[in-house]
Amino acid sequence: MSTPQTFDGTETRAADRAPLGGFPRVRPRRLRGSDAIRRLVRETRLHEAQFILPLFVRPGVGIRSPIGSMPGVSQTSIDEMLRDAEAASKAGIGGVLLFGIPDTKDEIGSSGWHEHGPVQEAVRAIKREFPQLLTITDVCMCEYTSHGHCGVLTASGDVDNDATLELLSREALSHAEAGADIVAPSDMMDGRIGHMRDALDNAGFTNTPIMSYAVKYASAFYGPFREAAESTPTFGDRRSYQMDPANALEGIKEARLDLAEGADILMVKPAGAYLDVIQAVKRDTGVPLCAYQVSGEFAMIRAAAERGWIDGERAMMESLTAITRAGADMVITYFALEAAAVLQRR
Repeated sequence: MSTPQTFDGTETRAADRAPLGGFPRVRPRRLRGSDAIRRLVRETRLHEAQFILPLFVRPGVGIRSPIGSMPGVSQTSIDEMLRDAEAASKAGIGGVLLFGIPDTKDEIGSSGWHEHGPVQEAVRAIKREFPQLLTITDVCMCEYTSHGHCGVLTASGDVDNDATLELLSREALSHAEAGADIVAPSDMMDGRIGHMRDALDNAGFTNTPIMSYAVKYASAFYGPFREAAESTPTFGDRRSYQMDPANALEGIKEARLDLAEGADILMVKPAGAYLDVIQAVKRDTGVPLCAYQVSGEFAMIRAAAERGWIDGERAMMESLTAITRAGADMVITYFALEAAAVLQRR
């Protein structure tokens, strides 16, 4: 007969497994008996400063256009965006992540680095009104190109990796010049971090951090975002540059490459279906790690809650806890303001 063992493989003591009366001496439920005790022994703790709120900005005045597939999320003009920025600042969340929706698009996405583009103007407005609010900018071409892909196209319709690097660096530099605290490239072109780091350093922005979408999967969970950012490809998909969902080791490879090229913060995207990847990347690199709870994850929780199928608040907080428990130091989430409000009530 084998010796009884605990969950970690060590042998149990006779006194623990066979106390007087035949009942267990060790009772984990003792530490679950009240909310006060549960709070005391909690292993993973959420706080407002780890949340980052995505915002979708477009030209105009007085615009707040609801996104049908993302209840509670809207495209806004800068004046309306400032209301959301003020709420984020008052809630004490970690920062905002800006996406731009331009009025005009072309084959190379030139509005992405325009001095008066929506992101550039939004950054200036935030830094003028709420200078303490951390402002992160998404750097990619898909919102700005007429074809919806993340870079320059070759004659055959593929994305030209190396030709795209110069454009991404121009966009990142324009964001830094506007006052962005962090630039966040999301394109998944090979070598873009090193190219962008050189461009920023050569222009005097050596202290501007890069948050790299290092491990970004070609996911089905991005659907609502495509509506929000108006970035659905007009043909094909992005599987030739975003990662295969079946691959985890490749994620570690991507993370290491981006670190070697100068990334300061890494990101895994999406979050909920890739908790194992979050954990693996954090253990392997040990650097600050962000996870993006993407639009599809948000929409599923919201839709189920609206139908009464789940408790929306509990599901929201449970999902954010799981992402943090897996190893994320910060979470980009459309729930940022709501989650912060829940934490402040507790």
